[in-house]
Amino acid sequence: MTDRASPTANPWTRLARRVAYQNPWITVWHDDVLRPDGRPGIYGVVHYRNRAVGVVALDEHDRVLLVGQYRYTLDQYSWELPEGGAAPDEEPLAAAKRELLEETGCKAAHWEELLRAHLSNSVSDEEAIVYLARGLTEGTAEPEGTERLQVRWVPFAEALGMVHRGEITDAMSVMGLQRVALMRAAG
Repeated sequence: MTDRASPTANPWTRLARRVAYQNPWITVWHDDVLRPDGRPGIYGVVHYRNRAVGVVALDEHDRVLLVGQYRYTLDQYSWELPEGGAAPDEEPLAAAKRELLEETGCKAAHWEELLRAHLSNSVSDEEAIVYLARGLTEGTAEPEGTERLQVRWVPFAEALGMVHRGEITDAMSVMGLQRVALMRAAG
């Protein structure tokens, strides 16, 4: 039994859940709930089928590989890390390797997990995993039909400047680049 008096206990009670919308990538649930104050309410939850994976790919010249693409959801162009989805039965690292190769044509000899995060956790359960990739070899990109990509090498310090100036706003890209900067600062 859960101790509701504990500050970390779940203060919400789900009374009912129904699917409001579903496609191959997301399910939107409509939940009838009792709120933490005990009053009835509703909660919408966006459930992502896949986990999000991203790659901070750094070369021997301390350049980071960025991918540019038009983001339909934002109705604007976005520079970001190579990213994609890991299906429930796919290892996240394997998905990150696949996405880096698919979007940029690059392979990496050395991989390190940088971080795990929940994106927009007030409305979704989407989990993000970002990796650092080094020892890169370049090849030919083979993006999906939904992607029209530009690939650009940027000095790492310039990529951080792009974050600072608001030119990179994608959450996984911001977190991944800042995590590498923090690791460097910590020595």
